[in-house]
Amino acid sequence: MDKKVQGVLRAFEKRAEKESVRMRELSWADMANHVDEFLLSVGPATGELINLLAKEAESKVILEVGSSYGYSTVWLAEAARETGGKVISLEIHEEKQKHARASVEKAGLGGIVDFRLGDARASLEKLKGSVDFVLLDLWKNFYIPCFDLFYPKLKPGALIVADNMTYPEESRPHAEKYQKHIRKKGGIQSVLLNVGSGLELTRYR
Repeated sequence: MDKKVQGVLRAFEKRAEKESVRMRELSWADMANHVDEFLLSVGPATGELINLLAKEAESKVILEVGSSYGYSTVWLAEAARETGGKVISLEIHEEKQKHARASVEKAGLGGIVDFRLGDARASLEKLKGSVDFVLLDLWKNFYIPCFDLFYPKLKPGALIVADNMTYPEESRPHAEKYQKHIRKKGGIQSVLLNVGSGLELTRYR
C-alpha cells in the first residue's frame, strides 16, 4: 500500500480516536442528535480485512452500501486498483459523499470509485450488472431490504461483509434478524467473525 493511501487512512483514524473521546461524553439522546457528525467508520481491523478479502477474491465489481465519510471507500478502492476493478459507492448524505470523494482523490484513487447519491434502496433498484463483493454498512434496519435488492445481482462466489453485528448493542436485534434472513436464501454460506464491531461474512455459492 502506497504512502498516499496510508496517509489518508491514518488521518481518518486520528479523527476517529478524537471522536471516540467525545462520544463517551455524550448521552444517548445527544449522540442521536449529532450522529451524522461522527465518522462511525468500520475501523482498521475491518478495513484491512475487507481490503484483503477483495484482493484475494480478485473482485472486479465492489459494491459499498453506505460510505459515510469514505474510510471504507479508500480501503475498497485500493483493493480495486490492484484487482483492476471498480467500486460502486452508495451514500444518501451529500456532504459525507463530498468528503469521501475528496479522500479518494487525495489517496490517488480517483477514477476507481463510481459515487452514487441517494437512498440506497433506490440506487440498488437501478443497479445494472452483477457484483463480486459487497460491504453493507448503513442503518441496520435497511440491511434486509438492501440485501434482498442486491442478492439477485451476486456473482457465484461473491462475498458480502455486513458490519456492526455485535456492537453497538442497540443494533443487535436488527443484526440477528439479518443473520436469520440471509441464511434462508439459497446458495448462502455465512459466519459471524469477531472482528471490529462484529462482521457477518457471507459467500454466495
